[in-house]
Order: sequence, then C-alpha cells, then structure tokens
Amino acid sequence: MRTLGFSWIFFLVGLLAVAAAVPAAKPPVTKVYIVRHAEKDLTPGLADPLLTPAGEARARALHQQLRRAKPAALFTTDTKRTRATLAPLAEATKLTPQVYDPRQQATLAEQIRRDYAGKTVVVVGHSNTLLPLVAALGAQAPLSEIKDEEYSYLFEVRIEGNGTPTVKMTQYGAR
Repeated sequence: MRTLGFSWIFFLVGLLAVAAAVPAAKPPVTKVYIVRHAEKDLTPGLADPLLTPAGEARARALHQQLRRAKPAALFTTDTKRTRATLAPLAEATKLTPQVYDPRQQATLAEQIRRDYAGKTVVVVGHSNTLLPLVAALGAQAPLSEIKDEEYSYLFEVRIEGNGTPTVKMTQYGAR
C-alpha cells in the first residue's frame, strides 16, 4: 500500500517538474499596420484623385513590405487613392478591403480590438487620420503631424495580449 502512495507522489512530482519546465504560452499579439494612401494626382479641381505612377509604385512597395504579414483584414476609406494603394495587397491576399469612416477612428479601433485580437490588419487612410488612429488604438503617436508631401510612413501598432499598445514607425518605398 505504501509503495502505491509513493508511486503517486513521484508521479505528481514528475508531472509538476514537466509543467514547470514548459514555458507559458505568450498571449497573442494584435498587429495593426497603418499607412497613408500613396502619391495622388495633384491636378486642381479633382474631387477624388487617382494615384500617380509614383503612387502606383508605392502601392506595389506596400504589398512587398507586408506580403509576409498575413493580414486577416484590410481596411480602407472610400476614396480611389486609398483603395488603389491597398489593391496589390488585396489581390495577393484574396481579401476584400472593408471600407471604414475616417471620422470614426474610435469605432475602427474598437472593431479591430474586438474582431481581430491576436491577428494582423492593415489600414490605409489619409495624412490627417493616421495619427488619430494610432492614438485611438492606445499608442503614443511618434509624430505630431504628417505633412502633405510625406507618403512613406508605415506605423505598426502592436497590442500585446495584456492590452498594452506600442508603436513602431518605419518607412517604405521611395522617399
């Protein structure tokens, strides 16, 4: 009878040792890539301008930059330039971009946190909407503004499993 009791104790001690040696699983990280639309046609009077050849090249560069990110969702405003910026990535991933209202940054941030926790999403917006979205996701914006002639910024907001957001800013495409 005693042997059986000691066997169970050794079994439990061994089980605890194995459990202690296995690292705890890291909580999933949500990644949100945020970019401005690529270079647009600056011809006066255009209500919804298309991309320039430089903008089309930048859209392809965005695809190259993010093709391995494996996004679960793509978001764009309802303009030709934002949709065209996202088009090469959308085609490669076979994802249909979701249109969002750029005046509703908090709503978009909430949707991303709720529906895409632990996944990667890409958002294409405008010079005056990127930094408010970074803030709506809870991260500290690394710039105070994005100038009209600046198109190369790529923001990566990471929301750790505990909800703590950080942002990393890089640049892509021609500068």
